[in-house]
Amino acid sequence: MRQSLNLVVTAYETQQLPAFDEPQIALAGRSNVGKSTLINTLAGRRKLAKISSTPGKTRSVNFFQAQPSGLYLVDLPGYGYARRSKKERGHWGRLIERYLSNTPALRATALLIDSRHPPQTLDRDMAGFLMNQGIAIIPVFTKADKCKQNERAVRKREWQPLLPPDSNPVFFSGKTGLGREELWERLLSYTRETGEAQD
Repeated sequence: MRQSLNLVVTAYETQQLPAFDEPQIALAGRSNVGKSTLINTLAGRRKLAKISSTPGKTRSVNFFQAQPSGLYLVDLPGYGYARRSKKERGHWGRLIERYLSNTPALRATALLIDSRHPPQTLDRDMAGFLMNQGIAIIPVFTKADKCKQNERAVRKREWQPLLPPDSNPVFFSGKTGLGREELWERLLSYTRETGEAQD
């Protein structure tokens, strides 16, 4: 069933984080990995999430609700942008950690990874944090239209030992729409029955 997406809450501080009961899936990744493009592609709308050429533009936790499923996609601030002040980066880090560690309705995190590059330290650190927290990971390799088939195979092989054994990556492109339906199916699988993914 086709889903619509709408922005319902924006939180800049930990005390502003809402306590929704509906299933939630976080979207995490480095600055400029393509989270806004992914949200717009999933929604079929060009300007739902603002796209910026400036890394580190998203400074809040943004809650987008899908209808009719009720699932929340939660856009976290991008990490790893050095030009923001240490104080700002620390604030974002606490906001992200608080959300990931204290949200009972969180079912999984879609970890967005730039498919053009081998595993980066910050992405590996985030994957390790999620696994330590017991949070399911949906690996999403973005900008896949810029990679040849053999390059995608290399990325998948490089990440395999760094992710849980049952992680099945989705290669995604906002430009071509590659992976859009597959990703929606993966996301919605977390809303069924007990909220656990069904591959």
